Amino acid sequence: TESCVMSNPEESIRLLQELSEMGIMVSVDDFGTGYSSMSYLRRFPIDVLKIDRSFVAEMDTREDDTSIVRAIVSLAHGLRLKVVAEGVETSAQLKALRTLGCDQYQGFHFSPALPAAQFEQLLRERHASAPTSRLRLQSPR
Repeated sequence: TESCVMSNPEESIRLLQELSEMGIMVSVDDFGTGYSSMSYLRRFPIDVLKIDRSFVAEMDTREDDTSIVRAIVSLAHGLRLKVVAEGVETSAQLKALRTLGCDQYQGFHFSPALPAAQFEQLLRERHASAPTSRLRLQSPR
């Protein structure tokens, strides 16, 4: 989360750079609720911003939340970052987020949290029902 990296920004930059050089993608969770400093978006080697669920939850009733989501998506894309919306629970939210250009979504609209074995089974079932998919599953080693 933002608060973790901001407790020691210089050390965080060094550590995140090392992770990035190893090919690990870095995302900022709960974006928009913590420090949200625009300067660290330039300084930290991040790949993804995750929009906090509190903005997604009330998009259909609070115009301000829709404006905030739109701004985060625009800012992220301007910085060549991907955007993940957290807490998507309805098809209306999903439709609005797609319209705003959000890249990925997570939430109960798709599935509740699952243990690893059930998640693997879900992927296998979805792969079987969409044979043109390029999804490849590997067994844990």
